[in-house]
Amino acid sequence: MIGRLDRVPAAEHAFLYTLRGRAYSGSVTEIGKQRVVVGMSGGVDSSAAAALLVEQGWDVIGITLKLWPQDCVSRAEDKCCGPQAVTDARAVSHKLNIPYYLVDEAADFQKQVINYFAEEYRAGRTPNPCVMCNEKLKFGTLISRAQQLGAEKIATGHFARVERRDDGRHLLKRGRDARKDQSYFLFTLKQDQLARSLFPLGELTKHDTREIARDCELKTADKEESMEICFVPDKDYGKFLQQAHLVEKHQGDIVDPTGRVLGQHDGIEFYTIGQRKGLGLSSPKPLYVIELDPKTNRVIVGDELLLERAEFTVERCNWIPFDEPPASIEVMAKIRYNHPGTTATVTPQPNGAAKVRLHIPQRAITPGQACVFYQDDLVVGGGWIART
Repeated sequence: MIGRLDRVPAAEHAFLYTLRGRAYSGSVTEIGKQRVVVGMSGGVDSSAAAALLVEQGWDVIGITLKLWPQDCVSRAEDKCCGPQAVTDARAVSHKLNIPYYLVDEAADFQKQVINYFAEEYRAGRTPNPCVMCNEKLKFGTLISRAQQLGAEKIATGHFARVERRDDGRHLLKRGRDARKDQSYFLFTLKQDQLARSLFPLGELTKHDTREIARDCELKTADKEESMEICFVPDKDYGKFLQQAHLVEKHQGDIVDPTGRVLGQHDGIEFYTIGQRKGLGLSSPKPLYVIELDPKTNRVIVGDELLLERAEFTVERCNWIPFDEPPASIEVMAKIRYNHPGTTATVTPQPNGAAKVRLHIPQRAITPGQACVFYQDDLVVGGGWIART
């Protein structure tokens, strides 16, 4: 057990527990003997999340979504869809004395995530499969499975927070640990998904989660985390696309901004905006990929200065604090997960898109990536960067 759980007044929706003489506090929507399904990835974060919920008195069930077909799991042996991850998640559930289920969602993962991943590259965009997996599977399929098991709530090991406003609307906020905050990957979640979601680690640090796992003697306590895409463990997405027969090489021109042919390529799918290495070009100064044109199958390269932009459009926006956004919003915009953010003015459009004007031009604004808007810790919303 983690330690004695001392509850503060229920109106504050908070909890306090002690671990090895150190007190930790955090916020949850509810505390009690309700049933909750925890998405178990086999890592330390989801393990610690499950342990905390058990300690708080929840009726916890662990579920791992098996995402890869059996004959493909060796490509991601120790990732969230690999056999070792399943073994670890099952061991943690046994240690915590909670029921555990392995649910085969390989077909849905192929349709919702893998196919999307390939289609985006074929369209000259750079996808973010983690956002799509969260929306469609972890907070889509998992919620459906939870309902089948009589659970109204699901929980994950994401470093993020959900708070319920006085009017009943649910807000998404950054995790307290700025270094591990994962709210960026959750910007597409709708109100019904947020209302059913718990993030037990939202108030904690990565160090805290490992201490919790160690105190509970969970085998995942010191397990290394991976920053790779789970189905591309060697980071060679081009190799994956070919081996999975999702993309075939098709030669095209590498051109400068005037259209002058500088060389040849094997397919725009193997390039990303801002790329400098691997172009196979001879030039007196460095050249960077500044655009990918799927209609002409061209890779456009140019000077690094051409990568800077201040204005772009985002599509398929999701707004979290409101159904209808105001005419103009001042935000901090993150154009990719590891981007520190920059001040921007966002002007929503009637077609679900929005115009974004960055106050300071940024480098390598990449179509297909998510641009997420913040006001302090609050996630205002976001959208997908469109091709110009």
